[in-house]
Amino acid sequence: MSRATPIADPGPSAAPPSGVIFQRVWPELDCGRYPVKREVGDVFEVSADIFKEGHDRIAAVLRYRRWHDAAWLEAEMRHVDNDRWAASFLLADNTRYCYTIQAFPDVFATWRDELEKKVGAGLDVASELLEGRALLTEAAARADDRDRVLLTETVGALDDAATQAAAVHHILADDVDAAMRRNRARAGAATYDRELTVVVDRVPARFAAWYEFFPRSAGTTPGRSATFAEAAERLPAIAAMGFDVVYLPPIHPIGRTHRKGRNNTLVAAPDDPGVPYAIGNELGGHDAIDPGLGTLDDFRGFVDAARGHGLEVALDFAVQCSPDHPWVREHPEWFYIRPDGTIKYAENPPKKYEDIYPVNFHNPDWHGLWEELRRIVLFWVEQGVTTFRVDNPHTKPTVFWEWLIAEVQKTHPEVVFLSEAFTRPKVMKALAKAGFTQSYTYFTWRNFKREIIEYFTELTQTEVNQYLRGNLFANTPDILPYILQEGGRPAFKLRLVLAATLSSVYGIYSGFELCEATAVPGKEEYLNSEKYEYKVWDWSRLGNIIDFVAAVNRIRRHHPALHEYDNLRFYWADDDNILCYAKATPDRSDVVLVVVNLDPFQPHETTIHFPVEELGIAPDDQSRATDLLTGESYLWTGGSQYVRLDPHAEPAHIFVLRRWQHVEYVEPCG
Repeated sequence: MSRATPIADPGPSAAPPSGVIFQRVWPELDCGRYPVKREVGDVFEVSADIFKEGHDRIAAVLRYRRWHDAAWLEAEMRHVDNDRWAASFLLADNTRYCYTIQAFPDVFATWRDELEKKVGAGLDVASELLEGRALLTEAAARADDRDRVLLTETVGALDDAATQAAAVHHILADDVDAAMRRNRARAGAATYDRELTVVVDRVPARFAAWYEFFPRSAGTTPGRSATFAEAAERLPAIAAMGFDVVYLPPIHPIGRTHRKGRNNTLVAAPDDPGVPYAIGNELGGHDAIDPGLGTLDDFRGFVDAARGHGLEVALDFAVQCSPDHPWVREHPEWFYIRPDGTIKYAENPPKKYEDIYPVNFHNPDWHGLWEELRRIVLFWVEQGVTTFRVDNPHTKPTVFWEWLIAEVQKTHPEVVFLSEAFTRPKVMKALAKAGFTQSYTYFTWRNFKREIIEYFTELTQTEVNQYLRGNLFANTPDILPYILQEGGRPAFKLRLVLAATLSSVYGIYSGFELCEATAVPGKEEYLNSEKYEYKVWDWSRLGNIIDFVAAVNRIRRHHPALHEYDNLRFYWADDDNILCYAKATPDRSDVVLVVVNLDPFQPHETTIHFPVEELGIAPDDQSRATDLLTGESYLWTGGSQYVRLDPHAEPAHIFVLRRWQHVEYVEPCG
């Protein structure tokens, strides 16, 4: 049997411990260890079970402040039901907010409640009025000028009242109640024993469309690197497709030692450019530019040009080095040293990556390494970069990312970090909790109805949505999914619709719009990948889906329901190849219903079933369903409707639903 811990004697004049209890505070992650995430402009609601012994009334306030402010602001909590309380405040700034809860016995509310009951029962309340007078007098002593006058005048009115009824009328007046609420004593108050945190990102952290491309492959001359100036010529077309972010793989000098050749061959030809992830040579490392692309000034010009087209530039942050990186010479202790004194290259047995040295985060000079990596990120922020895609963060300590992201966002809260961690689910979630703004997901390998519903219900409808924003990349330079290899143009279209509408943030790697699907046989890899060579693309080649991509992104921008992340709801379709889901704004002013044929080979027809009342439409009302991809409209009654989707025509419907406006017939006059 456990023994209770004795309470130390606080002395004869100390107040007893508060009897207020807090339970089930929400949102709160891992007992407050990690922050939750929101965006600027959100109204942030906090709730908790709050109670104390007995029947006394209590009051509670939500306390909040920006993390660099000392003073707390307060929002009155409202009683919801069954000892549940809630309050909210506006997240006005791109920063971090701290929040907690304070609760205390509400002596005046308890007294008022008892007085009203006794008056209703016809009892004498002379003693109760004296108690009330004392409460008003005590509150007036700490009130501001306006409330002090009101409360003092009310005390005088009580003294002058000719009857108990008149006195009760004065003391129960609404303005007196409001003044007492503002000036309540907080004796017996308790404050929740944790200060919680919410990270408030800018809106593009939640709503954005990403486009990844290699700037060195943006030219028209085979066998040489395109420059940033040539890459900038691609920006109007990317903007016209409706993207918000252009993401560039590493742009740094590429190592020469053990440089990889075309199609990942171990021996490079003299004119092979190497893999951009083998970072660093005699020209510099992570803060340098590959000379084939241009200079740092040229990069700044590219960032400015992108901004002029409404695009944000994201950079790859890959914490690894080629054997020629300056760090290898200047800080050999930052790497893994073999017993023979050589530096250990990267391996994933049986694969060997002799052109890359992994960094040792546990070396004796770990502090110097961490500071250098922070310097690198802030260097690129100074060049106009506010978004970073982080390569393989799961192979570095999670505690490092927690430190780095917080350090950067102290002075640059606008910076967004995307975690590229295709690894175990719990590791991916831990990285998101540690601070990553967005996360890659398993969407790339979720192709069938049941697994899509299960996975995205978890991402958007459970606690996971408090800290992980899934950025759905339909393909990457490293991943050409089998469905795209085998499903042809219909597969590219249906996967685009899924990525763009299941989440509010998604991305594609260039070539997707061309339906590029030439694979290494038996692998989810591109043949003749531009990771290993310069490419020249024909951006208007036959069979492209450029117009379709632009249409989907235009739909996303025009419909606020698709701007939100956690409003995804799945509905039943009788055919296992048909997926049906909807997103709606809270006021139901915008309702988007998506129906996708997951089979890229064959047409399917089915009946879908959705609760129209949840979408703001009465069961017997007619609604107009307009397919935003084709412009066709249908009049529906109820939530069971027939659909047919041929993947070789259009593999998906993106409907906007609106209640059909009936006009009553009016008999004309005369």
